[in-house]
Amino acid sequence: KSRISKKPQVPKKPREWKNPESQRGLSGAQDPFPGPAPVPVEVVQKFCRIDKSRKLPHSKAKTRSRLEVAEAEEEETSIKAARSELLLAEEPGFLEGEDGEDTAKICQADIVEAVDIASAAKFGPYRLNYSRTGRHLAFGGRRGHVAALDWVTKKLMCEINVMEAVRDIRFLHSEALLAVAQNRWLHIYDNQGIELHCIRRCDRVTRLEFLPFHFLLATASETGFLTYLDVSVGKIVAALNARAGRLDVMSQNPYNAVIHLGHSNGTVSLWSPAMKEPLAKILCHRGGVRAVAVDSTGTYMATSGLDHQLKIFDLRGTYQPL
Repeated sequence: KSRISKKPQVPKKPREWKNPESQRGLSGAQDPFPGPAPVPVEVVQKFCRIDKSRKLPHSKAKTRSRLEVAEAEEEETSIKAARSELLLAEEPGFLEGEDGEDTAKICQADIVEAVDIASAAKFGPYRLNYSRTGRHLAFGGRRGHVAALDWVTKKLMCEINVMEAVRDIRFLHSEALLAVAQNRWLHIYDNQGIELHCIRRCDRVTRLEFLPFHFLLATASETGFLTYLDVSVGKIVAALNARAGRLDVMSQNPYNAVIHLGHSNGTVSLWSPAMKEPLAKILCHRGGVRAVAVDSTGTYMATSGLDHQLKIFDLRGTYQPL
């Protein structure tokens, strides 16, 4: 008996409708630029990874159809990348030396004197956090700039330079205390910029969340540990291993104080300090999770991932995307 192999379907290009009436909107006006915006062929070729000049080898029909599907997907990906390049308005800077000048010998002081004031004063990117009342704002930069101010009167409370990278910053139970996740350890400062504590058991911290009704500071680290620190007595309540690699995405549910962690495998795990295992795991995206947010009522969770999707989930027991 002959075996019949099912060929995968090659995605077809959408048909272009020639009827001008179908291009009219609700107001009756006709779209002057119907269809998708054109993309220059040169830009698409820059992102193309398949050499179309080479012909496909003479192989079986099943293998050939798979190669055609891969080529169609690659062409669609190249067009999407070319469209996204239009959003990159800024070009990276570079050094251009004079005739015979070695750019490796140019000092940082020479660069600061040459650039404008706004570029010379950059300390970002920054992490921001408002107090629970919304009146005070704290921010920390990647180059060590830490400051806190009264957002209403714009009065500066403190401003220091910790001389190392700041990964996250959080107000504690009042605006008089600040938790700063620096490059190595977790530091606690007051509103005058004076260092009060250096917690070395919380090292390589990437994200911070403070639970105001439990007086717990949750920290996510590069090593994949979720640590709960009791700020009232200064002791670690729980250190949980998420077993998902580096933790870069963390958010809390303000309704029940459950911590939501986003992972590189597309899942979001829910944690509580009383349990060593996650309360739930939700497969949200086909790529890594880049951001998680929960509304104040604890009903909905929004996630975004590397698959170019934004999803809204129902947290009332179903955990299904809406």
